[in-house]
Amino acid sequence: MPSRNVIKRYGAGHVYHVYNRGNDKKNIFVEEADFAVFLALLRRHLSKDQTADRLGRPYKNYYDTIELLAFCLMPNHFHLLLYQETETAITQLMRSISISYAGYFNKKYGRVGYVFQGIFKASLIDNHSYWCHISRYIHLNPADWRTWEWSSLPYYLGEKRADWVRPDRLFEVFEGEDYADFVADYETHKAMLDELKHLLAN
Repeated sequence: MPSRNVIKRYGAGHVYHVYNRGNDKKNIFVEEADFAVFLALLRRHLSKDQTADRLGRPYKNYYDTIELLAFCLMPNHFHLLLYQETETAITQLMRSISISYAGYFNKKYGRVGYVFQGIFKASLIDNHSYWCHISRYIHLNPADWRTWEWSSLPYYLGEKRADWVRPDRLFEVFEGEDYADFVADYETHKAMLDELKHLLAN
């Protein structure tokens, strides 16, 4: 039976909720350095300025084709909210990041085999007003979401800025006055949160 939300063809000009978890539900981020490495891979490919390896070979840059709208890294899974301009950008980005991170992780912990549970999953978010709800679902993943270091929430609250985290497209359709209140208000809607979790993260 095909895995749920494994999209074979992606559309240009669309937003996708992209996620994956550790193989056999094991942790993919064991230490703080592991979280930092995964974010560094996102920054490598999504920053405005192209970067290169130690031999001067440029890394593939997706700044003009992908916008990282939101993210949250949890010990055994991750969530990304991505907008892509071309049909293949997300597939290419996720392949690069998955291969690089798996190589790093296996070497660091002296292991072999798969790090992630198969290919990443993706859900098309084709309703503009729904983008904001998915973003707060993502930001509410950790119990201590207000202080969780490994999410894009500080970029939404104006506490951090980076050219590789780009929530502006989402804020264009955000109808509230304060994003922190918008997220906090969702804590009281557990039924809706559980429904989103069932739809997007299984």
